[in-house]
Amino acid sequence: MSLFLPGKILLPLAWGLGSGLALAAAGWGGWPHDDPSVPTTLRDYHFPGTQEGGVIQPLWEVQECAMCHGDYNAEHEPFRPWAASMMGQGARDPIFWAALTVSEQAAKNVGDLCIRCHVARGWIEGRSQPPSGGGLEPGDLQGITCITCHRMVDPVYDDGVSPKVDREVLADLAQLPVGFHSAQFVIDPLDRRRGPLDLGGEFYWHQWERSPFHREATMCATCHDVTNPLFDRQPDGRYQFNEIDTPHPTYRAEDGFPLERTYSEWKASAFSRGPVDMGGRFGGQRGPLVSTCQDCHMPTTTGTACNPMVGGVVRDDLPLHDFRGATNWMLDAVRNLYPDPETMLSAESVAAAQERNREFMRGASDMDLALVEPSTLYVRIVNQTGHKLPTGHLEGRRMWVNVRFFDKSGALVREYGAYNPGQATLVHDTKVYEAIVGLDEAMAAYLGVAPGPSHLFPLNNKFFQDNRIPPRGFTNEGFRKAQAEPVGHSYQDGQYWDHTGFGVPAGAVRAEARLFYQTITKEAVEGLRDANVTNDTGQVLYDQWVAAGKGPPVEMDSVEIDLRTACRADFNGDGALNLADLGAFQGAYASGEPRADVNYDGVLSLADFGAFRTAFALGCP
Repeated sequence: MSLFLPGKILLPLAWGLGSGLALAAAGWGGWPHDDPSVPTTLRDYHFPGTQEGGVIQPLWEVQECAMCHGDYNAEHEPFRPWAASMMGQGARDPIFWAALTVSEQAAKNVGDLCIRCHVARGWIEGRSQPPSGGGLEPGDLQGITCITCHRMVDPVYDDGVSPKVDREVLADLAQLPVGFHSAQFVIDPLDRRRGPLDLGGEFYWHQWERSPFHREATMCATCHDVTNPLFDRQPDGRYQFNEIDTPHPTYRAEDGFPLERTYSEWKASAFSRGPVDMGGRFGGQRGPLVSTCQDCHMPTTTGTACNPMVGGVVRDDLPLHDFRGATNWMLDAVRNLYPDPETMLSAESVAAAQERNREFMRGASDMDLALVEPSTLYVRIVNQTGHKLPTGHLEGRRMWVNVRFFDKSGALVREYGAYNPGQATLVHDTKVYEAIVGLDEAMAAYLGVAPGPSHLFPLNNKFFQDNRIPPRGFTNEGFRKAQAEPVGHSYQDGQYWDHTGFGVPAGAVRAEARLFYQTITKEAVEGLRDANVTNDTGQVLYDQWVAAGKGPPVEMDSVEIDLRTACRADFNGDGALNLADLGAFQGAYASGEPRADVNYDGVLSLADFGAFRTAFALGCP
């Protein structure tokens, strides 16, 4: 079987390479063929569940929902916070459209799989063709709409728990979803809306069913575990390209190539096995114990889910629909590209959402510094989320550690991980947390290009790096089964932190360390622009990226240390060495706190007691 792929859609450089990593990118080729895409068909991207055109009653536009669920309280009503989230704007996201175009250039019809999540309403009602999005209506760009989620049915029927009508909905499907991933959703064909709250027997505004599914992480998994069905996982762990025009043989997430594994990362973490006490940094009025995606990304408050004028009842467990996450400048780009009446955004709602997200990201990690010896400063990053840090989409997302050393006059002596905002460039002399994917030797040979990291997103089939920090409860075997194992970096079982040593320059008396997150790198934006030979979506993204300050990074943590007085054995930080420090260390060790990893080997063991005693006996450092 021959396969033709023109080299012009390959980019000459890999995006966002990590510190010290030198990997060959897929090369350019001279292709005489007119068709620039691998001729995959819609059958290649088929998944079970509700199919296109599979509803009887239409999925209403969000204005219908806003009549009762919006414009009465900007802080806790569902409508305006939803609109100012990437759930509300996921179908207007210029990164999405630029990536979809370049992906379509690489593999025909893959856009159908992208649209299935980002523009679910349009897909469900049969407007996903052509897969470039040309058949969508303006109302489809409302993203992951209220009705899309609130007509969603749990594909696993639980007798006595699931709404009774769900049995019939599931029985009418040609094929039930296989697992929770890749938009294998089930949508009620009738307008029966579901949610976790009991609306009472006298509620008459619309049909409703009480659905425990809407509080479960499996619902979020529908679109936050994404599998590429073009590949089938082999016993040796490689991913083999399937026959074209053939659905995936099993449809199981673990048998396809992992494009996103946020849900699987959570499932393999301690959070999925029971609530974790996070001390109140997530959850809102739920309290300190959190477990599911909703617990953190939809914290509870006191308020009404419906306008009080039409019977909204005050609740103490109202889930906020702000879907807080890592979004920052993208909402500004959406406002630039679309009028506010269409997006339902405003300067105020965007500013409020961005501040919520910044606060949320500040809670996602902790940082501590230690002068292990006079010549080395260790920076430790602790993952406080229920998934990898960072997680989600593979291309362009990254975190990095910035460290600056100052002399006694306050002058900068040395900087690691320097970022130039004007040029949007990062000096790679620091730890960068990211995933890098590309083509293995077999796939590269099949395409007639060089193996290595590439930007052929739908055709990539190998991880060349993934050093993103795992969550609490991490085990290497658990994450291997979840297709989320570390690559090019090792983590010990139970380790949910990482550390990096930085050389202390002569004359330095003080150091500052910061952790930054970036949604998309300069290399990724320019790559999407330059690879696009179809339309202007890449240029649109680039222009909005420039207008937003070139995708400015978000500061997640900041800590400083006085190198003259730093003492690793001063465990309680009171400036004195005494038995209280031993008690503080023992307490941290007993509770499994990462800071008890005194010897920085990534595991809590008796060796840490020895390292602490030695540091205590020697004094500082």
